[in-house]
Amino acid sequence: MGIQRIGLYPGTFDPITLGHLDIIRRGLKLVDKLIIGVATNPSKTPLFDLETRVHQIKRETAHLAEQYGCEIEVQGFDQLLMHFAESVNATVIIRGLRAVSDFEYEFQMAGMNAYLNPNVETAFLMADAKLQPIASRLVKEVASYGGDIHKFVSPAIEKEVMTALEERK
Repeated sequence: MGIQRIGLYPGTFDPITLGHLDIIRRGLKLVDKLIIGVATNPSKTPLFDLETRVHQIKRETAHLAEQYGCEIEVQGFDQLLMHFAESVNATVIIRGLRAVSDFEYEFQMAGMNAYLNPNVETAFLMADAKLQPIASRLVKEVASYGGDIHKFVSPAIEKEVMTALEERK
């Protein structure tokens, strides 16, 4: 076997959505091993702590590793993305795009990341058209007003979001 292609899909995943899972499935087709990097973002106040998000992602992706014949690893990180990518030997950063507005931000980030480490590529994957409007922030907002989120997240995540929001009241 040649060199193992290691991809890194970073995000806060608060919560992990069907859109995230779509990008994970697509990313698994491109690499031998996919590391899902769960970021602690000091500028955000997450609904779920890091440990819970890592657990949720492991549970939600467990069946995909076997289905795609690819190794999946979920790790929390609290450092510059490119430093984390180097520490896990990633050669590609996988990013999902929903709309043109995502592209502008992601294009700028990809340029900065390439400057920091030209050996790590960034691959942009378009979200499935049916899943493009889904964003974790919007899922939480809809749920906080009593809206139905079952079309955006798995049943287990839906229950956990509703419980966490109820506990915050």
